[in-house]
Amino acid sequence: MPTVKSYQDLVVWQKAMSLVTEIYRISQKFPKEEIFGLTSQIRRAAVSIPSNIAEGQGKSSTGEFKSFLGHAKGSLAELETQILIAKNLNFVSENEVDQLLILIAEVGRILNALVSALKKK
Repeated sequence: MPTVKSYQDLVVWQKAMSLVTEIYRISQKFPKEEIFGLTSQIRRAAVSIPSNIAEGQGKSSTGEFKSFLGHAKGSLAELETQILIAKNLNFVSENEVDQLLILIAEVGRILNALVSALKKK
């Protein structure tokens, strides 16, 4: 297994960054009156995921890292909920929702695997 020198080496961080990019791209189409509402919320939740992974990896203990990964998982669930809200409000297409949910599931699987691997340490 390759040595992780930086949070940027973590596949889960890389995938979460791709998710943020997609969220920003898609949320640009939200109604302008949502800029301080759902648009802001969905972007904040998305940004929180790779941010928590990075912050946790930078901590000095495995326990702290796991805690920050837990925060990332919480933000991922929050983001999924907000995407479903956007879908219910017809701010996003079915195809966009499907693609986002695939990315969310992938990030979630990798996060869970990382947490499991850290539990063995």
